[in-house]
Amino acid sequence: MKLTSLCQIVLFIMLYNSSTFVTSQDSCSSKLMQLQLPIPFETSSLLCSSVWPTHNFILRYAKASSDVWSFIFSFPLDTKAYAAIGFSKDGNMVGSSAIVGWMPSPGAGGMKLYYLGGKSQDEVIRDRSDLYVMNASFVPPTDSLGYLIFQLKTTQPSTNLIFAIGPNGQFPDYPQYNLPKHIDQTSVTIDYSKGSTGENSNLKLRRSHGVLNIMGWSIVMIIGSIIGRYLKEWFYLHASIQAFGFLTGLFGILCGLLLSNKLNSKVTHHKNIAILIILLAFLQVLAIILRPGRESKIRKYWNWYHHNVGRILIIFAILNTFYGLHLGGEGSKWFLAYGLIIAVLLIVFVCLEIRMRMIARREIRSFSKSVEMPY
Repeated sequence: MKLTSLCQIVLFIMLYNSSTFVTSQDSCSSKLMQLQLPIPFETSSLLCSSVWPTHNFILRYAKASSDVWSFIFSFPLDTKAYAAIGFSKDGNMVGSSAIVGWMPSPGAGGMKLYYLGGKSQDEVIRDRSDLYVMNASFVPPTDSLGYLIFQLKTTQPSTNLIFAIGPNGQFPDYPQYNLPKHIDQTSVTIDYSKGSTGENSNLKLRRSHGVLNIMGWSIVMIIGSIIGRYLKEWFYLHASIQAFGFLTGLFGILCGLLLSNKLNSKVTHHKNIAILIILLAFLQVLAIILRPGRESKIRKYWNWYHHNVGRILIIFAILNTFYGLHLGGEGSKWFLAYGLIIAVLLIVFVCLEIRMRMIARREIRSFSKSVEMPY
């Protein structure tokens, strides 16, 4: 075979693969020429935003009239999962209305409206929505790219958008069309006038609340307690770590209170446990201030009080963290990661406790033998 012929074949393969790649993914620089069906509204003035780069979610939109907005939402189909776009009042999933599209096999696509009344499957209601949706259709121009096309009758759509992607191979089935729980989701705010998006401020506050509380009340406090119990000569390090954990956790709780006020959420039990944790923490601070000397007769009572209040605080902090992850609807990854960290710290604690008790027994035995020796 001649070299020129070989080069032509290679070039053809490269161009073919390149064109296949382009049609299998969407971007704001791509045109809508590949859509075979006519779009029921004008598209030349659509603004475009990459709303979720992680999963290549693209949203095009424009104001069609004083009370009508046009949307085209594209997403990859090669993940073999449903995709959802939701319009939320506060950036949370609960209380929002979502439009979901899926295509389990070529030519077998589906599209449904859902009202997300809660986090359980029974509270996700199909064919119900706070949105007035018009001209809705699901168009798969290729086997690996899908478009949700719709219009909303509203003077101003919500600027808080949520996006979700479902588990691989699981779709709403006929006839119930129950929506499987998503495996990933995000919340963004959008500026419709500029086409720009940003992370939802409530989401930032929620993450700050969770991370600060996990770090302060759980991880840092446990590490400080381990140092205080098994490395008694490092008392000032123990005190410094506990002070850092207290301040970090306090800021985390303040973020939680601010978030609760912004969302007007009812998390009474979670909040009450947090208040109890703060009270226990202040009791610990008071204990440090009033710490008696080693020779004092009440030192043993102070030790009992200080150690047990600290243990109760940590137990409530761990329980409230798991409860908070549940309230926040966090995925199994958060539960697994936090549970693994706590398990590792518990194993370290058990090993050091066993070691300390073994050393204490040896010392008692050696002391007993020295007392029994005849002189």
